[in-house]
Parts: sequence; C-alpha cells; structure tokens
Amino acid sequence: MSRFLPLTIRFVSGGTMVVTTVAEARKALDGAWKNKEAPAYLEAARLVDDAIAGTCRPAIAFAAFKKAAAQQGLLKPAGPSAALTMLDQLWSRSKGPPG
Repeated sequence: MSRFLPLTIRFVSGGTMVVTTVAEARKALDGAWKNKEAPAYLEAARLVDDAIAGTCRPAIAFAAFKKAAAQQGLLKPAGPSAALTMLDQLWSRSKGPPG
C-alpha cells in the first residue's frame, strides 16, 4: 500500500500518470509540465529530491508536488472510491420509502 492517496496527473502532452509515492512524484516531475520554471514547480522538485535523499519529510515533498500540479492544472479530478460508492448505495437502500 502506498503512503499517499493517489493523484492522477494529466501532462501537457496528454499522457497521464498515477502518483502515490515520492519516487513516482520525481518521475512525474520529469514529464511535460506547463511551466518548469514556476516557483511552485521548482520548490516541489527540490523538496522531492530532498525527500529521496532523506533530508525532507516525504509528506512535505508530496504536498509540494500536489500544490505544483494543482497550480498548473495538471491534477485530474478524482472520483469517489469504490468503497465510498458502495457505502452510498447501501445508505440509499436503507432509507427506503417512509412508512
């Protein structure tokens, strides 16, 4: 199991990638972004590299990566999980008609 909730990145080139680890974030940072000179992108790249080197907490690096991707409009909206969909279905069945 990964440490972070999955993020789906849609690159400028049209490809997508699911990112769940700092190592995957590093790989995604090498993909086609809108602006690799943007301050948030540069900070994310630095923090991800630091996390891989062990000098930064992975959660901080992953949050910076998510922020950079969101600022550049690369985050693909996530739908509800399969478990949440199942719970919603169970809840709507249990409501039933009043009687």
